Amino acid sequence: MSEKGNQNQIDKLKKQFAKNNKQDKKPNGPKRSGFNFYWVYAIIFALFIGMQIFSAMSFRAKNSNFRDFEQKLELGDVERVNIVNEKTIQVFIKEERLLENERYEEVRNSNLSDAINSGPHYVFEMPATAFEDRLKDYYEDRSSEEPIAVNYETQENFIGDIISWVLPLLLMIAVWLFIMRRMSGGGGAPGGGGGSQIFNIGKSRAKVFDKDTEVKTTFNEVAGMTGAKEEVLEIVDFLKNPKKYTELGGRIPKGVMLSGPPGTGKTLLAKAVAGEAQVPFFSLSGSDFVEMFVGVGASRVRDLFKQAKEKSPCIIFIDEIDAIGRARGKNNFTGGNDERENTLNQLLTEMD
Repeated sequence: MSEKGNQNQIDKLKKQFAKNNKQDKKPNGPKRSGFNFYWVYAIIFALFIGMQIFSAMSFRAKNSNFRDFEQKLELGDVERVNIVNEKTIQVFIKEERLLENERYEEVRNSNLSDAINSGPHYVFEMPATAFEDRLKDYYEDRSSEEPIAVNYETQENFIGDIISWVLPLLLMIAVWLFIMRRMSGGGGAPGGGGGSQIFNIGKSRAKVFDKDTEVKTTFNEVAGMTGAKEEVLEIVDFLKNPKKYTELGGRIPKGVMLSGPPGTGKTLLAKAVAGEAQVPFFSLSGSDFVEMFVGVGASRVRDLFKQAKEKSPCIIFIDEIDAIGRARGKNNFTGGNDERENTLNQLLTEMD
C-alpha cells in the first residue's frame, strides 16, 4: 500500500513538473517598444505654449501710422527711428515722456516694466524711400527743429523663420500619426504597437489555437447533435491518420458547411473537431474580412490560407460567413467592383 502511495505521489510530481515546464516554454510574445507616441504630442504642445509665453514676455510694439508718428514728432516725444529691412519703421519714445505722459499709459500697461525702455514702442510698415521723402517734407516746414536720428538695420529672424515652417510641419505629422494609430486600432499606451498596424491592414485577424494554446474541446462537451458528430468523425479520423486514406486515393473534403440558428453549437462543434484531431485551429468571423478599403478582404484571405498552409494539417473556422456570401456576378450591370465579391472569389480560389 505504501509503495502504491509513493508511486502515485511520484506520478503527481511528474505531471506538475511537466505542466510547469510547458508553461515556461510558452512564448511571452514579442517585446514591444516602450516608446509612447503621446510624448510627440506633448512636446509639440509644450513648444507651442513656450512660444506663447515667450511672445507674452517680450516687448510688444503698438501698431501705428505716419500721421500718428508726425503728431509725436510735433510733441517732441520721438527719440529716434529705426528702418528695418527697408520697410518696417520702428519708433522709439523718449524715456521721460514714456513714463510720465498719460498718452503712453497703454504702452506701459501692455508690457513688462523692464522691457519698456528697450522699445521699439510703435511700429508701422512703409517703404524706406517713401518714409524719407515724407520726413524730409516735414522738416522743410520746420527748419528750426533738429532732425531726429534715423538708423537703418537689417534683421534676420532665423528662429522665427524656422519655427514658422517647422511647427506647422510637426503639427501635420502629429495629426497624421494620430489618425493612422486610430485607424489601425492602436492606442497611445506604452507598448501599444498600433503605429505599425496600419501597414498590416491586409493581414489575417484569425485567432490561432495551436500547440501553445491547445484546443481542449472534445465531442464529450458537445451535447446532442449525434448526426452532426457522425458526419465529422470521418474528418477527424482523416486528420489523425491521413496515410490510411491517401494510400487508397482518398481526399479530405475542402470544407464543411455548418448551418443552424444562433446558439445551437456550431462553433463548439468546430472546436471539438480540432480538439479531437489535435490540429491547429484558426477562428475568425466573416465580418473580419470586410473593410472600407478595396482589396483588403482578398488580401486577408490569402494571408489566412498562407498561415494555414504553414501549420498544415489544420482547420479554418469562419463564423457568420454570410457576411461575405452572395451570388457571384450579381449587380454587375452597375460596372462596380464589390469588395465582398472579391473576397468570396479569393476564398473559393484558395479552396480549389
